[in-house]
Parts: sequence; structure tokens; C-alpha cells
Amino acid sequence: MGDKANNFPPLPRFIPLKPCFYQDFNEDIPDQHRTMAKRLYYLWMLNSITLAVNLIGCLAWTIGGGGFMNFGLAVVWLLLFTPCSYVCWFRPIYKAFKTDSSFNFMAFFFTFIAQLVLSIIQAVGIPGWGVCGWVATILFFGTNIGSAVVMLIPTLMFTAVAVLSFIALTKVHSFYRGSGGSLSKAQEEWTTGAWKNPHVQQAAQNAAMGAAQGAMMQSEPQYSATPNYSYDNQM
Repeated sequence: MGDKANNFPPLPRFIPLKPCFYQDFNEDIPDQHRTMAKRLYYLWMLNSITLAVNLIGCLAWTIGGGGFMNFGLAVVWLLLFTPCSYVCWFRPIYKAFKTDSSFNFMAFFFTFIAQLVLSIIQAVGIPGWGVCGWVATILFFGTNIGSAVVMLIPTLMFTAVAVLSFIALTKVHSFYRGSGGSLSKAQEEWTTGAWKNPHVQQAAQNAAMGAAQGAMMQSEPQYSATPNYSYDNQM
């Protein structure tokens, strides 16, 4: 597992940088978690695209007379929070689903709650923060309608990200609690160092996949290979 070449992000060859992570949903994530893991990945992509669209909205804001500071902060939002959100909350949940790690689940909950709060703040749109949220957009309709219409697009996208983030958080939390996870289990992993031991992680992944396969086999009807004949009525 450790000798595989990193493949994410898939950078063009002319960029003198190499991928930093290995990511393969079909190989790393058990079947029962794969759909949820992919949906969280799509949520990260939506958040990143929203930050890019917000940059365009803030450019329209600046051109319409809103000041250059918002555009400058929008650049910071895009360049800083796109990689940070991937590293701080998506990678932990990816590894949590991969190895059934309570520590990584807790790391995800801690950072994703911060992500949710941030998404709500972005959707609100405090003027001067470099985000085209509802307050900033509605107020700017009185200054420049054209720019405000452009600003409305990232505003709606920030709102969608906030709503989807809340739904994702509740679903992951419900799954984690239903699977028997707890804070004490995460603390035990931290104390023993199991969360960073690749051998323990591999064993946990194999156990999780084995349990999933066992559950699938139990759900299938069982048939006896030997026919069963009754002789009660043959005498």
C-alpha cells in the first residue's frame, strides 16, 4: 500500500510539482462507505468551485465600485482554503472510511464543523470579507445592479454548500454513532498510536472489508448441497 505513486492532485506535466496524495475510491474505500466518501469529495469540489466563482463575483464587485480589498481577500480564500479544506477535513474522512479509524472520524468532525460555520459566514456575506454573500449582494443592488447580479451567483452557491455541509455532517455523525464509535475510542487510538501505524491501519481495513463481505454473505439465502429426503411415508 505504501509504495504506490501519489496521483492527487492530477497536475499537468508542465507544472514542476508532483501529486501529494494517493487517492483511489475503488481500491481504498470499502463498498458500504464508497458512495458517502465520493459524495464528500464532490462536496469538497463544489466548495472549491464556489470559491473560484466567488473570485469572479468579487471582481464584478470591484469593477462596480466596491473596492479592491474584497477581490484581494477572494484570492486568499481561493488559494488558501481550497487545499486546506482537502487536507484538514476530506483526507481525515477518507482515511476514516478506509481504516475504520475513530481518531480520523474525530479529526473530520472537528474540522468539518469549522468548515460548516465558515460556509454559513460566507453565505451571509459580511461586506469587506471578500465573499459575495446575501448581505453584501443585497446592499450592492442599490449601487450597481449588473455587478450585484453577478455576485448573486456565488451567493447561491455558498448557500448550497452550507446546506449540503450540514446534511453531510449529520449523515456521517449518524453513521459513526450507529457503528459504535465514540470519543473514548478515538482517545485510545491516539494514546496507543494506532492511528498512525500503517500495519494497524491495514489490519483494520482488512477487518472492515471482511465484516462487510460477511454481512453480504449472511444476507444471501443459504441452500444445502445435499438433498433432504423424507422416509416417513415410504413404509
